[in-house]
Amino acid sequence: MKNKELLAYFTALGAAFFWGFSFVWFKIAFLAYKPITVVLFRLIISAVLILVIAWALKRLQKPTKQDFRLFFLMAFFEPFLYFLGESYGLTYVSSTVASVIVGTIPLLSPIAAWYFFREKVTWKNIAGFVLSFMGVALVVLDNSFRFDAAPIGVGLEFLAVFAAIGYSIVLRHVVARYNTLTIIAYQNIIGIFLFLPIWLVVDMNDFIATPFHPQAFRAIILLAVFASTLAFVFFTQSIRQIGVNRSNTFVNLIPVFVAILSFFVLKEELGIQKILGIGVVIAGLFLAQARRRRPPKQKVVEVHTIS
Repeated sequence: MKNKELLAYFTALGAAFFWGFSFVWFKIAFLAYKPITVVLFRLIISAVLILVIAWALKRLQKPTKQDFRLFFLMAFFEPFLYFLGESYGLTYVSSTVASVIVGTIPLLSPIAAWYFFREKVTWKNIAGFVLSFMGVALVVLDNSFRFDAAPIGVGLEFLAVFAAIGYSIVLRHVVARYNTLTIIAYQNIIGIFLFLPIWLVVDMNDFIATPFHPQAFRAIILLAVFASTLAFVFFTQSIRQIGVNRSNTFVNLIPVFVAILSFFVLKEELGIQKILGIGVVIAGLFLAQARRRRPPKQKVVEVHTIS
């Protein structure tokens, strides 16, 4: 195995690990700060880092007026709707449940691509879809098939899923004209302006009244640096070396990372049924991606659907 290929595997694994840890960091940040505060500061720090990296590499492009409308729509889906669903959902459900639901994004994306772009859906896509949702059911339902997780939390996490899919559909129209750093930079900046008015009304007074919490604020910084910035850079580098399919294999490991990290860091309960459900979800995701070929124009689309 070539050194570059081996490095690509490690960067893909690192990206999945950081994205997995983001569910844990959210929970830690919530010890002191409300969801909108966590998301807003995460976006501000990440936007600054991305702009510095893009400027240093001379990769920042200026969108046209026509494309700016698409950038705004992308940012509305993600980070705005996505983070509203993910962050508020995490106040109702465990990190493990949230990660399993959000982990179905790569599974549902081909179905959206079939509906909007008439891309082919194979029997493996369908089988993987069914298998993974059986796994999700095992995670969110108890032994009596009643919700073991709060239904509102599950609904909010699925809002994040559908927001990410909507984002990827809009992204198709700009991905050929703009590089990854430009797209991430502008979506974060627009996201800041979308969240700022809500923060001023909903969370600002609470933020001012809350004493500085080092552990919670450190979690926000970790979210921004590792989950919102480095993970995307790592994953993009991996895709360049080993392609979308093999890189996405590591993304499927996110629920595993979250389950393990939540058990040790957050002391979340992890029963046999949840472990089985996580395994079924991952099996479905691997099945759905087995030997699936995508046209080159999709290469960047998959990069931005998990944060």
